[in-house]
Amino acid sequence: MPVARTQSIFGITGRSGSGKTTLITRLLPIFLETGMKVSTIKHTHHGVDMDQPGKDTFLHRQNGAHEVMLATPQRWVLQHEMDHPPSLTTLLQAMSPVDLILVEGFHATVPASLEVWRPTTQKPPLFPDTAAISLVVTDSPSIPQHRPDLTFMALDALEDIAAFIRKNAAPIVLDQAEPTR
Repeated sequence: MPVARTQSIFGITGRSGSGKTTLITRLLPIFLETGMKVSTIKHTHHGVDMDQPGKDTFLHRQNGAHEVMLATPQRWVLQHEMDHPPSLTTLLQAMSPVDLILVEGFHATVPASLEVWRPTTQKPPLFPDTAAISLVVTDSPSIPQHRPDLTFMALDALEDIAAFIRKNAAPIVLDQAEPTR
């Protein structure tokens, strides 16, 4: 019988080239220094294949394996074939419980997030039309028209950004299979 667990998540969103990954890599050590255990999910619209043609795991998948796990002494990777894109909930359920999961992408389905917005990308911000965005992290000295409920911080205000994320991370209840004994 499935048991429920609550997982805290927070999204890091923004247009391509805005600095989302850089921000995450700069925030992770801050969270770790406080003793938090943090995992990440990276969403991409591009097809990515971790396999190489001719390798054993590639051949397993090519010949019909639904899941292929590659295990090394340092880590393991699970490849799961799907007929449709996975939902954020499906991905969260597959992950081990931690204090916080940072989600890069999925801006339409993450219930709490920030946007990295930099005018130099020459792309419009997402925050005017995305209710889940409550913080805008920017290097812009001028702020465009915005919702009155938004908080703005400088890109280099890492401690403040981390504190905001800890305070505003969204709890999500997930079903999880009972642990095997």
